[in-house]
Amino acid sequence: MTLLIDRRGRVLSVSVADAKGAELPPVRRGEDRLAGFHLLHTHPKGGPLSKNDLSTLFLNRLDAVAAIEVRGDGLPGNVHLAHLTPPGTVGEEEDWRIYPPASPSDIEDFDLGAQVRALEEEIARASRVRAAAPDKERALLVQIDQGEFDAEERLQELSELARTAGAEVVYKELVARKHLKAGTLVGAGKLEELTSRAYHLDAQTLVFGQELGAAQAREIEAATGLKIIDRTQLILDIFALHAQGVESRLQVELAQLRYMKPRLLGAGARLSRIGASGGSAAGGAIGTRGPGETKLELDRRRINDRISFLEAQLRDVSIRREERRKTRSRNDVPVVSIVGYTNAGKSTLLNSFTHAAEEPRRVLAENKLFATLRPTSRQGYLEGIGPVVFTDTVGFIRDLPADLSRAFRATLEEIGDADLLLHVVDAASPGADARYDAVRRILSDLDLEEMPEVVALNKADAAEPEMLERERQRMNGVPISAVTGQGLHALRGVLAETLQQQAEDQAVRVAATRLEHARMKAELSSGSSALRLSTGQYPHD
Repeated sequence: MTLLIDRRGRVLSVSVADAKGAELPPVRRGEDRLAGFHLLHTHPKGGPLSKNDLSTLFLNRLDAVAAIEVRGDGLPGNVHLAHLTPPGTVGEEEDWRIYPPASPSDIEDFDLGAQVRALEEEIARASRVRAAAPDKERALLVQIDQGEFDAEERLQELSELARTAGAEVVYKELVARKHLKAGTLVGAGKLEELTSRAYHLDAQTLVFGQELGAAQAREIEAATGLKIIDRTQLILDIFALHAQGVESRLQVELAQLRYMKPRLLGAGARLSRIGASGGSAAGGAIGTRGPGETKLELDRRRINDRISFLEAQLRDVSIRREERRKTRSRNDVPVVSIVGYTNAGKSTLLNSFTHAAEEPRRVLAENKLFATLRPTSRQGYLEGIGPVVFTDTVGFIRDLPADLSRAFRATLEEIGDADLLLHVVDAASPGADARYDAVRRILSDLDLEEMPEVVALNKADAAEPEMLERERQRMNGVPISAVTGQGLHALRGVLAETLQQQAEDQAVRVAATRLEHARMKAELSSGSSALRLSTGQYPHD
């Protein structure tokens, strides 16, 4: 038997179940408060508090949990008691303190109220310290390893994404799991471990490297009490944080709305159970009459209207961009598109190539992911070629969320109008091969894999010589440092040589096309003459 008792000693509920099976009322508690009630139940077979008892205590932030042993004669035996410990406690019982078994008469002298007040004072003190600290969310990161060779690199990338979004990463874990749990991905036991770490590390956010469905996010949030974010939402937040131009803002908002729209069903699940007639007060079964999904449908309609508006705006922007591209084409100025994985140093290289070190020509270059969210063009000069337009593009990333991929496809399609791709690779970071391949896959999706390409192995000054040489041979790349200027002269030479070869190949293709046209015209003319002779249709003297 289990009793739920509030701080005034009132019994709130009685049930025949253990602590885990007891029904707990919904509690709206603050970060510096406990639930306000404790759990008391019997142990007919005796023994200490179970794992389920302690998990229920911790996950629900109860004031205390107690178990009374039942003796053979039916009288109460020893009482086992536990309550939470303050955040940051280190020791064997870092989540809770378990008291030695005591008789019912001895437990009467225990002042549980004083212990609870002291515990809440410690929690409140930690909350005040957090409030006085810089405004950064403390986050735990979880990347699930299902056997991928680059799982650790993905966890590190998730850490960089969180840092760029403004979070303070206090813990990260690679969870090996071959088969994912349908609701919680990692299972209830692992969620309890993560909740414990969040409690003692004073973290409020749990970030998953996998994309979560709306139902999964709700279930994990209910189990942990933490704010749950997945990788897609993290990237959307970063894009929203860094978007500066009109087009970038439109694209980001469009991606956010597309991400949000299917998740409205989760927010409106309660509404979907009422008003089966679509909002008519007269329809529906008993107990189901009401506004129905009117609010949900209204939200959807507003989102659909906004999406249509944004798509129209982006079409106008695309038309203007197309006009600018035609102007550049008429001027016969070669265009080099700088592509590469995010934070590879593309913007820094653009500044170095175009001498745009000062405003207003300087392009933003930061040691953060997605610092550039819109294509930026600057004119430079290559020996033997003359003026050249260099275009910095949006940084690529593996497994780019589908909503963002659609939103930025128009921006990336501008790459197709370039004469040459300059693929910048961060040669100093582990996993350069995987990032290079990820960019190549995105180019393939855009049908741009056949475009001529020059690979620049950036950050060569910070790379290990053996690794740099291996990447140089594999990618046929040019080692450079956009910061120090190392290798830039050689890269300029390779770019000029490749563009010159492109021009010569184009001239050969044009000449071959003209010869083919002339041959076809001659054959047609010869055929027409033969036809006239055979039919007697020829000019008379």
